[in-house]
Amino acid sequence: MNTPLVHLAVAGPDYGVGVYRDVTEWADSTPTWMQTLGEVVTEGGIVLFAALLVLRWWLSRGRDDRSMALALLSPIAVAAVYLLSEVTKIWLHEERPCRDVPGVRTIAECPEPGDWSFPSNHSVIAAACAAALVVSWRLVGLLLLPVAALVAFSRVYVGVHYLHDVAAGYLLGALLTPLLLLALMVPGTRAVTALRQQKTLALLLGSSPQPAGPALRPVPSAPTYHRTGNQ
Repeated sequence: MNTPLVHLAVAGPDYGVGVYRDVTEWADSTPTWMQTLGEVVTEGGIVLFAALLVLRWWLSRGRDDRSMALALLSPIAVAAVYLLSEVTKIWLHEERPCRDVPGVRTIAECPEPGDWSFPSNHSVIAAACAAALVVSWRLVGLLLLPVAALVAFSRVYVGVHYLHDVAAGYLLGALLTPLLLLALMVPGTRAVTALRQQKTLALLLGSSPQPAGPALRPVPSAPTYHRTGNQ
């Protein structure tokens, strides 16, 4: 009989079920509009982050090569961290709390068996997008880090994750994504500098702003002498 290398289906309730029950019982007592909002946040937050990455790429078409490189590398870094998260889920095999904890009522429908719980992919993607935007669009990214945390918590609120699932996912996305971007920034910038020479890629990459020429100093006029007659 084949068994996973690590199995957290039993360990999960040992350290997460109490908080999970508290959050889901509170969520079940909240008004219907709030429960609907929780479902919107948990899915719509990912759409918002994806749209902001696209917007950042569009705005970078008229900026320097480094800005364009970061805009193009951001979704690549997010995808890489997501794949690492997915491999971790498959390796650890932690069962979803909505299926493993008896007697719990959840807002969202529990995912199908085999869709493991640890870490939370939604949390990874939201935190990774926010962290990528911190590197390439600092003020907006800093404002979005709390939004990513809200998306992560919403996964517990709607009942499909333990709190430790979303905490681990958030930290994975927030910490690893900037490291990947910094590692790829120099070769990525060089690639953008070279590719911007290709006219066929003008729509995708735009062009780097031309440096301003040296300021021209005004030519001083020749001094004027006034002759005065003898009084």
